[in-house]
Amino acid sequence: MKTSFEALKQQLKMKNISLSHQRVKVLEYLARNRCHPTADQIFTELQKDLPTLSKTTVYNTLKILTEAGVVRAISIEDNEIRYDIEIEDHGHFKCEVCGTIYNFCIDIDSSALHDLNNFKITDKNVYFKGVCPRCLTNIN
Repeated sequence: MKTSFEALKQQLKMKNISLSHQRVKVLEYLARNRCHPTADQIFTELQKDLPTLSKTTVYNTLKILTEAGVVRAISIEDNEIRYDIEIEDHGHFKCEVCGTIYNFCIDIDSSALHDLNNFKITDKNVYFKGVCPRCLTNIN
């Protein structure tokens, strides 16, 4: 499921998206930190090395990367959007204690979608919430 940083850069070049220094840094951050960060988290981390970076640049870059199909915006909670470098179909589990989001494999075959035969599906999202094993151990 892991897409290489170089492959992502190639996808952007093929779509004629310029690779400015800031865009490369956002993409690189997502490729190295597969923790489903928010735009604010990305901005806070990158600003340490890029003090001239603006939040607007981060938001605009994430929008471009999402529209290009190399990043997926996920909304598990109504009030936050997180970004995932893995765009293949997979599910997300958010721990309600620590807030960590975990990926998990899903296998949705066509028979599972038989009620949607005449629909055009443009996105598939499966979200679960609960308590992760680490937090369960700490609770007990």
